[in-house]
Amino acid sequence: MAAEFSRPGSLYGAIDLGARKQALEAQARREAAGPGGAGAGASSTVVEVTSATFNADVVERSLTVPVIVEATVRRAEQVQQFSNTLEKLAAEAGGAWALARVDVEADPQLAQALRMRAVPTVYLAFQGQLMPLFEGPLPEAQLRQALAQVFEQLGIEPAAPAETAEAEPPVDPDLLAAEAAMDQGDLDAAAAAYQRLLARSPADEAARIGLAGVGLLRRTQHLDEADVLRRAAADPADVDLQLQAADLEMMNGKVDEAFDRLVGVVRRTREGDRDRVRVHLLGLFDALPADDPSVSRARRALASALF
Repeated sequence: MAAEFSRPGSLYGAIDLGARKQALEAQARREAAGPGGAGAGASSTVVEVTSATFNADVVERSLTVPVIVEATVRRAEQVQQFSNTLEKLAAEAGGAWALARVDVEADPQLAQALRMRAVPTVYLAFQGQLMPLFEGPLPEAQLRQALAQVFEQLGIEPAAPAETAEAEPPVDPDLLAAEAAMDQGDLDAAAAAYQRLLARSPADEAARIGLAGVGLLRRTQHLDEADVLRRAAADPADVDLQLQAADLEMMNGKVDEAFDRLVGVVRRTREGDRDRVRVHLLGLFDALPADDPSVSRARRALASALF
């Protein structure tokens, strides 16, 4: 099944806005599991399913425990945040439900059998029956709510047992409003919601990352990526082109490339241009968690370039 993925004007086309930290944590868990871990590098909370194993891993298993089936394309960066969140929720559930993942690009026969129209599509298998739940990725808060409603209708408790589960902190309403606005492509409303949250909680990392992501979307949504990158390569002295190219690299997940580009510009420029590039780079740092290793590395490189 061939699928085309473009950058929409929503949360999922932007730099992951915080999910990069989750992805790094998930990667660390997979590396800790080693080559003998579940699924040879896959998280132990998810079973990778194919046409040959679907009946056993999904249909038969659903006779004893609900199974959430994520039909997706593993290589697509736009859906990796959603996949990481699903894995996290499955781990939190402590076995109350199971997560199965289908790579529809690798198994087009199964994709056809599922009658998919969008990537990802999420299904519920329960008591041997498979039913679609929703199409397209959801923000974590909405995903939690959707699964909670499904399990409530089934009369089961989706969370881990009380003695082991950690209480989830309530989600700030402005954060929910910002995520909803991003899904609708309303950047002004999203920025306003993030700014309200930051006014109350200046140290809120999710709001800081979200607001930086809104800025990235605004600056890049009308750019011709191929043209900008071509001209930036041809004219390294054009500061405006270098800033645009770095923004586009961030949007495409090429974080280290974006940071290295701007550190290089800082080294080559002086006075006003140099300070403008420095400030822009600091703004890009805000699009990632403060402890992201790429940010730490780039901060050291920036300090070296400045002094």
